[in-house]
Amino acid sequence: MVREFYPDEAALRHAAERLAPACKAPLCVYLSGPLGAGKTSFARALLRAKGYTGRVKSPSYTLLETYQLADTEVLHLDLYRIAEPEELAYLGLTELYSEHLTLIEWPERGVAMLPPPDLMIRIEDPGEGRWLEFEAMSSLGQNAIDQLVGDSNTR
Repeated sequence: MVREFYPDEAALRHAAERLAPACKAPLCVYLSGPLGAGKTSFARALLRAKGYTGRVKSPSYTLLETYQLADTEVLHLDLYRIAEPEELAYLGLTELYSEHLTLIEWPERGVAMLPPPDLMIRIEDPGEGRWLEFEAMSSLGQNAIDQLVGDSNTR
């Protein structure tokens, strides 16, 4: 597990940029934290760092946004408005998880219907800056953390 402090939005974006090269399909990333902590900002920065140039919308109301990259399609889910995990069954996403880079905000609201994470990112917003905690749940997740840590050692 890696825990790092990011003093501002630019530093948060930089963390996503450092992690991006290791985020390749199939990889499932859970993004957890309180409302307004920066989960969507982190996902947006990650997509930008992976080369997506279009508009990156928050999937808060649509539940799911997809983004086509040169090498894969990214599924970006926001489960904040999910009342019961079973609601996810209607989306028919089960088959897609193993083929895509999947970013899931508020995973705790749909955990019974979600694939297990490869990487868990917890964002804490104490008011000034943010703490990010990166925890590998698979070898793919560990590769991503190794990329993050390796890049921070060469800065």
